[in-house]
Amino acid sequence: MEGKVISLNRSASHDYFILERYEAGIVLDGGEVKSLRAGRANLKDSFCTVQNGELFVKNMHIATYERAGAFNVKNSKRDRKLLLKKAEISRLVGKITQKGLTLIPLKLYFKSALIKVELGLCQGKHLYDKKRVLKDKDIARDTERQLKNLKK
Repeated sequence: MEGKVISLNRSASHDYFILERYEAGIVLDGGEVKSLRAGRANLKDSFCTVQNGELFVKNMHIATYERAGAFNVKNSKRDRKLLLKKAEISRLVGKITQKGLTLIPLKLYFKSALIKVELGLCQGKHLYDKKRVLKDKDIARDTERQLKNLKK
C-alpha cells in the first residue's frame, strides 16, 4: 500500500517497456528526507547500477535542504544505496545482464513513515514503438470523443 507520491518518472513509460516492478528502501540523510517531504526531487535520467553486490541509484536529484546547516549533503545527485534482500538483488543482476534490460526508478513515495522507491525492470523502446503507442492513444482518444458525441 503506497502513500503520498513524492516524484514520478513520467518519461520512463514513454522510453521503456516496463516488464516488472519492485519496491525498495533507500538510504538518505536527514536533510534529504526534509527536502523530500517538501517534494523537491527529480527522477528524470536516473538509473540503477550494481556495485559489489549492492544496488545504487545514480543521477537522482534531491535538492539540498537550506536549513540543514554544516551537516548538509552538498551533492544533490550523489549515488544513493537501495535496500533490497540479497536474493532479490541477485535475481535482478541476472535479469539486468540480459541484452537490453535495465533497472529504472519509476516512483518515489512515502509508505507510512518510510520513503520507498518503485523500480522497474525495463526494456528500451525503439522510435517506431514510441510512434505506435502515440498513434494508439490518438485512436483511442478519437473513439472516446466520437462515442461521447453519439450519446448527446
